[in-house]
Amino acid sequence: MKRLYLAILATALLCAAPAQAETPSPVADDQPEIGIVSRYLLMDTKGRAISDQDFRGSFQLITFGYTFCPDICPTTLAEVSLIMEKLGNRAEQLQPLFVTVDPERDTPEVLRRYTAYFHPRIIGLTGSPELVRRVADHFKVRYEKHWEPGAEKDQYSVDHSAGMYLLGPDGSFLGKFAYATPPQEVADRILKLMEDVNLPLPAKRPSTKQSH
Repeated sequence: MKRLYLAILATALLCAAPAQAETPSPVADDQPEIGIVSRYLLMDTKGRAISDQDFRGSFQLITFGYTFCPDICPTTLAEVSLIMEKLGNRAEQLQPLFVTVDPERDTPEVLRRYTAYFHPRIIGLTGSPELVRRVADHFKVRYEKHWEPGAEKDQYSVDHSAGMYLLGPDGSFLGKFAYATPPQEVADRILKLMEDVNLPLPAKRPSTKQSH
């Protein structure tokens, strides 16, 4: 636990930008689970194309955010780390993914270092602004840049939807966990789903699909 809190503190210090406004509260979602399309095609931090098809046979836990986020995103990824811990050996059946909504500033190296603070299994995904927007639209994720008066062009915060999206072993959308849902509750729900589908423990994922 001490290591986890140190990771959160280190991330906040690393990613805080001068004169950056505090991140607004998560965007409220109107019927967030209606019409979600669980398809994506993005790029990992090593430049490889990654899609929802790459993790068939495993559950996927997807979050959206950005590395300059001072509170919502570090909290969410810290919770993802706790969820992985609570899953025990079943964690091998869950692939956590972090999709940046700020691809202009979140370079692959920045994204790689950011996700590594929280858990080595978290894969950071990025792409062109147009591609990221398309994926966000599929998941009904809304985001918008905000500048303080007089701020430089690259000194902005991003108001964005929060929460975690769970995909099943066949890539289908199973549900969304609201922001700040207790990690134990999320882990219990995922474990129940894993037991329901009776998945065998998966073999090690090929190294070509790892981002770290």
